[in-house]
Amino acid sequence: MLKINSIDHINFFVRNLDESVKFYCELFGMEIKEEGKATWSPYKIIGKDNVHLAIYEKPDLKIGEGVNHFGLNVANFKDIVKHCKEKNIPHYEYDWEKSHSVYITDPNGYEIELSEIQGGGL
Repeated sequence: MLKINSIDHINFFVRNLDESVKFYCELFGMEIKEEGKATWSPYKIIGKDNVHLAIYEKPDLKIGEGVNHFGLNVANFKDIVKHCKEKNIPHYEYDWEKSHSVYITDPNGYEIELSEIQGGGL
């Protein structure tokens, strides 16, 4: 059996690479770690600390293809709603049994769950 330490990265397609990178870098303070062109698409790997996103451009992407949502645990959880309001980012909140989450959507329609407690307290 292999032991998992953490999620290494999330890899997904976006309609507009530059717009998506700007969204994640401005909202989460991520930085471009690598960029290039795969045989099928330009890409950028962005990240911060232990979170890395590998983003590939696919201009004809249809909402609902691929990833349903992904979750990020946020250290300054109490500031999320205030920050979303300041940046005019639509969001909604949900109370789980052991944790609280705020959900936002990126420019490609991907839902991002921002959690108060790592793993929802599982």
